[in-house]
Amino acid sequence: MGFPLIGETLSFFVTSNSIDMHPFVNERLKRYGPLFKTNIAGRPVAVSSDPEFNYFVLQQKGKLIELYYVDSFSQTVHNDNLRNLGGYFQRYLRRSILRHFGHEPLKRKLLSEFEDVINHELHKWTNLPEVDVKRQTVPMLFDLTSQILMSHKPEKNLGEDLNNMLQSIMTFPLYIPGTAFYKCIQKKRKAIKLTTWVLEERMKGYSYDNSAEGCNRKGDFLDEIVGDIGKEAFLTKEFVPFLLFGLLLATVETISPTTTLATMYLLDNPSALQQLTEEHEEILKNREGANSGLVWEEYKSMTFTRYVINETLRLENLLPGMLRKVIADIHVDDR
Repeated sequence: MGFPLIGETLSFFVTSNSIDMHPFVNERLKRYGPLFKTNIAGRPVAVSSDPEFNYFVLQQKGKLIELYYVDSFSQTVHNDNLRNLGGYFQRYLRRSILRHFGHEPLKRKLLSEFEDVINHELHKWTNLPEVDVKRQTVPMLFDLTSQILMSHKPEKNLGEDLNNMLQSIMTFPLYIPGTAFYKCIQKKRKAIKLTTWVLEERMKGYSYDNSAEGCNRKGDFLDEIVGDIGKEAFLTKEFVPFLLFGLLLATVETISPTTTLATMYLLDNPSALQQLTEEHEEILKNREGANSGLVWEEYKSMTFTRYVINETLRLENLLPGMLRKVIADIHVDDR
């Protein structure tokens, strides 16, 4: 492997708390330009900061590239199984998730449920001397997602265990007591124990006939997955607990930092915060009932709110463990 290669890997896995570009990438961009080669954990990697090239590459999913996970990410979620799952699984998962988190569920029930939970959480925040937005949102997101995915509210500490777990995943994958990666794996095992128990309890009373006596169906995401075990080759009783854990982790480790960044950007831009506040106050003023909850039409009318969300997502990449694997030659500038 060689010392230069080890040095490259270690510098990549050094955790940075800055929202700016990672020093590993920034230093090499200055030295080599917007497209360069390096090695990460013994694997050759090409890094691009060219917007046009990146846009082109992302349009080639399934043709020139496919989704790829760094070793530490793959080991944390489900060893080699995650890496071996192809495009069909990703399309299946997307369809299943949208049936429970998409537009129709949002319109039907999720908006009001989200609003109730968030208002309750914000009320608790008013009694705190200071608020760590990322840390405080993690348990709330974990509980919400657990309820939607598998109709189960886990113990409080489990949600807190997942806080900053992605940072632990993006460390050098040394499974030695005391290392961040070791602690990450221990937290994963605790979560997998929960999702395995939930799956086993659900399968005990599962019936394809929802009216059958003792039927344990709840109409959630887990019901759909259990119903497809045996129909889809990739869905096994061994894999489903890891799938549930991966979805819980993905929710917590994307929405909580996004919310934190949006809060920070708004506090740094008082005019934007004022415009956002005015938009929401206008919605409240036009409601027929002062105590009525958020409805779909109000949500769709939040034009500036969508601008804030889109700009936050544009400014920050929140999933560094998900890369793209080249499956065919890609030519750049006729080379």
